[in-house]
Amino acid sequence: MKVEEKLWELRDEDYARFQGGLMPNVSASRIIGVRVPLLRKFAKEYRKDEEHLTFLRELPHPYYDEDMLHVILIGQMKDYDTCIDAIEQFLPYIDNWMVCDTLAPKCLTEHRKELLERIRKWVLSSNAYTCRFGLKMLMTHYLEEDFQENLLEIPATIESEEYYVNMMIAWFYSTALAFRWEETIPYLEKQRLAKWIHNKTIQKAIESYRITPEQKALLRSMKRENV
Repeated sequence: MKVEEKLWELRDEDYARFQGGLMPNVSASRIIGVRVPLLRKFAKEYRKDEEHLTFLRELPHPYYDEDMLHVILIGQMKDYDTCIDAIEQFLPYIDNWMVCDTLAPKCLTEHRKELLERIRKWVLSSNAYTCRFGLKMLMTHYLEEDFQENLLEIPATIESEEYYVNMMIAWFYSTALAFRWEETIPYLEKQRLAKWIHNKTIQKAIESYRITPEQKALLRSMKRENV
């Protein structure tokens, strides 16, 4: 099966233009324009073909849609060690937030103890999207079950000028406010976060239905003004 040919068959030109607008750092020439539900359907069938293992090894891929197919295939893996190896191999090739955030393997849920050590390494990466992925895994797996208050400290120690890293830190703390208000609010009260992240955290938390009106009023009063 020629993956590239199949993706071009599934192309939606309007969607390709839409995707290009969401990811200004990705060249339009790399975007075929395959909608995610179609990619997921194709990935489910493609996994039955041994050729998909060759596809996973052939890096980098020329097209963004191939990167999306790649992370969807990783997401369908059931064996933890195989999945982690595939993640480690692919992380250096991620160059946009959409591919990064689509990488969400379900098998990681049952291996939180081992995963945490990987996360501690990923968030220290100078690669913006490796760092972002680590932060997203921290947010996804450790704010409800297996929560430890000291884990809230991890994003606060990251100093980055990368927009997509800082946006992820804000997303992390806004989500943490929804699930762990008492433990998280001191990071805003004590102004532990850079001003932009601080204010973006407040903005995103206020947009959340999980945050009460009283909490939103308090958050609004904590916004830091430009001086």
